[in-house]
Formats: sequence, C-alpha cells, structure tokens
Amino acid sequence: MIESFCFGTLVIDGKTYTSDLIIYPDGRIVDAWWRKSGHLLTIEDIDELIQSQPDVIVAGTGVHGYMKPDDHLNRLLNRKKITFIADKNELAIKQYNSLSQNKRVGACFHLTC
Repeated sequence: MIESFCFGTLVIDGKTYTSDLIIYPDGRIVDAWWRKSGHLLTIEDIDELIQSQPDVIVAGTGVHGYMKPDDHLNRLLNRKKITFIADKNELAIKQYNSLSQNKRVGACFHLTC
C-alpha cells in the first residue's frame, strides 16, 4: 500500500523511497530505477515488470506528468491484454492502491517532475 507521496518521495508500507521505482505484483520493490530515454517510458524500461504477468500496470508519470509512455509500449500491453494506466502520481497512486486489493498490479513511478 502506498501511504503517502510528495515531490521526490514515496512511502510504501512504512518505508520511504527517494528514487524512481518499480513495484512488482508480488510486492517486490526495485528502487533507483532509470529509464533509457529520460522522460520516455519504453518496453525496455519495464520489460521485467511485463514478464511478471500483471493484470494491470500503473505508471506514475511524475508530479506534473512529464514521463510519457511510448506508443510501442501501449500496443504491446494491449496485445498482452494488460490494462495500462498512466497518470500523474497523485491519481496513479489512488488507482494502484484501489486496484491492488483484488488484482495482480505492477507499477512504476517517476517521483519528480
């Protein structure tokens, strides 16, 4: 459960994270996550998350929503029948917390811009 968020910080189950991160459906968290192309989210950036076979992937695109999903990523997730939600962090966190109660949800969050 994501408890709180502010610019550059995310608190999950009592632990504070200060770098971009990926949350896997099994609850594993990988922090210090970097994308190959800065603010572009690509298949390569979340390939391991996709391979974990979630029902849903939630992408927190930053406080102001500057991280953008690549069109190829959207098409791949559609083919794999993985629901994809990309939104500013405030809304993405609400979606993640709600959906993770009854679905296999993975997520990635850009914690700053």
